[in-house]
Amino acid sequence: MAVKIGPQPEKWLRKKAKQGMRGYPVGTLAFYGPDDRRASKVAVSVIRYEGAEPDLRRWFSEASDVRTDPTFLSEIAAHLRQNSVHSVVMVDGIIGCPHEEGVDYPMNQSCPECPYWKGRDRWTGELDPN
Repeated sequence: MAVKIGPQPEKWLRKKAKQGMRGYPVGTLAFYGPDDRRASKVAVSVIRYEGAEPDLRRWFSEASDVRTDPTFLSEIAAHLRQNSVHSVVMVDGIIGCPHEEGVDYPMNQSCPECPYWKGRDRWTGELDPN
């Protein structure tokens, strides 16, 4: 059964995030991309109660930015609504490479597909001086 979100899922997500913690279940969104300009992956989790393991789902895009693509945003909003989230936590920026360490490339190494992130702090975007 489809859940009606309305014509502006991005607005619904941002509004939900601005409301702050309103209880469980909590939905989280984290964006990843090959650089700091285009998010090619979004990881969305639903945490049903405090201490619960997150139920994780990922969306990927080869061409568009998942932060602004209406199709992805509609699917994400529908997923969160279907899981009856009361709170949404999301970052505005891109917080790292879309590839997974230990899965897509060896542990303790930089991703060979995303040189932008080599030696870069995922939260500030600045290069590590070391």
